[in-house]
Amino acid sequence: MATEAHAEGATGYIIHHLTSLSVGEGFWTLNLDTLFFSAVLGGLFVWFFKRAAEKATAGVPGLVQNFAEMLIEFVDTQVKDSFHGKNELIAPLALTIFCWVFLWNFMDLFPVDILPLIGSLMGIEYLRVVPSTDLNATFAMSISVFCLIIFYSIKIKGPWGFAKELMFQPFGPWLLPFNLLLKLVEEIAKPISLALRLFGNLYAGELIFILIALLPWYIQPVLSFPWAIFHILIITLQAFIFMVLTIVYLGMAHEDH
Repeated sequence: MATEAHAEGATGYIIHHLTSLSVGEGFWTLNLDTLFFSAVLGGLFVWFFKRAAEKATAGVPGLVQNFAEMLIEFVDTQVKDSFHGKNELIAPLALTIFCWVFLWNFMDLFPVDILPLIGSLMGIEYLRVVPSTDLNATFAMSISVFCLIIFYSIKIKGPWGFAKELMFQPFGPWLLPFNLLLKLVEEIAKPISLALRLFGNLYAGELIFILIALLPWYIQPVLSFPWAIFHILIITLQAFIFMVLTIVYLGMAHEDH
């Protein structure tokens, strides 16, 4: 009986940490915690770069300016290597995606019980603090990128040029149905793979932290610290992959055959 009670307690603990604070039903359900933390982290990103721009100097740069310039140069290098069209939106978009997704992921490094405990003291029953572990957030980001891909494909190639690319490539006009099927699968796979890759990696990371928190207190530091160090690599890599694939997909949309 004690084992069953412990199992039920562990299951309830995991479910509680993986349940979002939401309103509404069905398709119109809004995960308020995801929206809140996404907005706060987005505001933090804007505030940081606004402060860096205001404090920028031609003399000896400060720590904030150095860090901001390092990020901008890093993203600019990726854009120059992967994007060969002319579009002033791509570099700011890539910088925004990288920083915002990284901040989403970084929330996973907070101890799993701290922010939910603070929320419970404020009367909030459920609180998920990592937006990228919410499939709605990752799909919202990837669908936004997908809409830009379609928009620039039509803008650069023209409606008929985009339609020809869908119908006549890669096998020519005689295999139009197969061309169309392959291109539709290829295009639809882009937002799905972007969203699921980010969600899957961060969801698994969060789950491991939750499982570590169920262990005796004297074991937790031995496991959580090495995993947190390794997880820093994961959260950075996932933000980088999302950014690079966005640049590559938009570069493909700018290619006129």
